[in-house]
Amino acid sequence: MDPNIAIIVEGKNDKSRLSRVLSADIPIHCTFGTLGTEKIESLRKAVGNRQVYLFTDPDASGRRIRGVLRDVFPDAEHIYTRRGYNGVEGTPEEYLIQQLEKAGLEEHIIYPSPLPAWPE
Repeated sequence: MDPNIAIIVEGKNDKSRLSRVLSADIPIHCTFGTLGTEKIESLRKAVGNRQVYLFTDPDASGRRIRGVLRDVFPDAEHIYTRRGYNGVEGTPEEYLIQQLEKAGLEEHIIYPSPLPAWPE
């Protein structure tokens, strides 16, 4: 199955964090902080015609990157984490899952298995 979506995050730790709760068939691309013309073009090429989801940190750098990407991908959906968390990479999995559900991506979420009950 090739879903017609792609997620863009800032760095490899964000990607790693998201890949723990998202199906492996969802491409997650990193900006690595800098968004020069070459990086923007390579992101554009990698994303192709997919629906883009932007998931950046709530700090100044994340807001700047989101602003640039908003211009490049005007139809992108935006996913946010809370300010109190240490960016996307520091967001608890339960909250990541809530935000992904809010964005309508539940069919691509890998839900954690419930812990087995202790035998009585």
